[in-house]
Amino acid sequence: MTRSETAPRIRKGLSRRIWKYRWLYVFLIPALIWYIIFAYGPLYGLQIAFRDFKVLKGITGSEWAGLEHFAKMATDRMFWRAAGNTVYISLIKLVFVSTSGLVLALLLNEIAGKKYRAFSASITMLPHFFSWVVIASIIREMASPSTGVINYVITALGGESIYFLGDSNWALFIIIISDIWESAGWNSIIFTAAIAAISPELYEAAEIDGAGRWQQMIHVTLPCIAGTIVVVMVLKVGSMMSAGFDQIFNLYNSATMDKLDIIDTYVYRLGIESSKYSYSSAVGLLKNVINLMLVLLTNWFAKRIGQSGLF
Repeated sequence: MTRSETAPRIRKGLSRRIWKYRWLYVFLIPALIWYIIFAYGPLYGLQIAFRDFKVLKGITGSEWAGLEHFAKMATDRMFWRAAGNTVYISLIKLVFVSTSGLVLALLLNEIAGKKYRAFSASITMLPHFFSWVVIASIIREMASPSTGVINYVITALGGESIYFLGDSNWALFIIIISDIWESAGWNSIIFTAAIAAISPELYEAAEIDGAGRWQQMIHVTLPCIAGTIVVVMVLKVGSMMSAGFDQIFNLYNSATMDKLDIIDTYVYRLGIESSKYSYSSAVGLLKNVINLMLVLLTNWFAKRIGQSGLF
């Protein structure tokens, strides 16, 4: 059969499948429209990064600046400080926050009762649905040097009150711990699903060979979900330059800005507070380009070592 003869059949088969599932495609239309408007529509504004944008002149009326704003970053001390803080915080989160979901999924898998396992998973997932505004308010109340319950316990034991959110090291520690608490349950979902797909026969064979629960976890569970772990890590590395704006924005202050000011908070101050729209757009665009390069590089490396990448 020639290629010219098979092409009409392929198109006909595709048309039949589309018609068969037409209502599913209809239901996708609102989501597609939303995505086009709010995800692809704003891409038109990327040219602000290459212009000397003036609000009254509009985007197309503003003068072309080329790479002037990108060149400015090379000598911007505040930008390099924010970039360094972003990488540092992201690396810590990659090690501790990202792996917390895997550890929690492995622990939940060891719970015998299905109802208790489901209840435990629901409890750990609940913090994800809290806004960081709410979580930050709770943290500020608990860590308050004058009225916070943490300092109340410290002073009751004979210690001195500590201004946790006014010290860069303590504030960073609180950010990592609160991020683990907020996201571990949600991050464990994909790992829990991957573990559930493992054939019980593998565990039975390992048990016959004399493997205990720990050995089964090391030699059965982890190798079987290695592909899932790689995909998750590729996605996490791809957001390396995004250290969590909503969390840090609600928890940092002028006293901790030296170590907690990240690229996103820097862009916020440039664009919203200082009205430097072009320069803030250039910084944000560079951040996203770096994130894209990290995704491609990590995905390539994952395939090189024999794992299934993201694409």
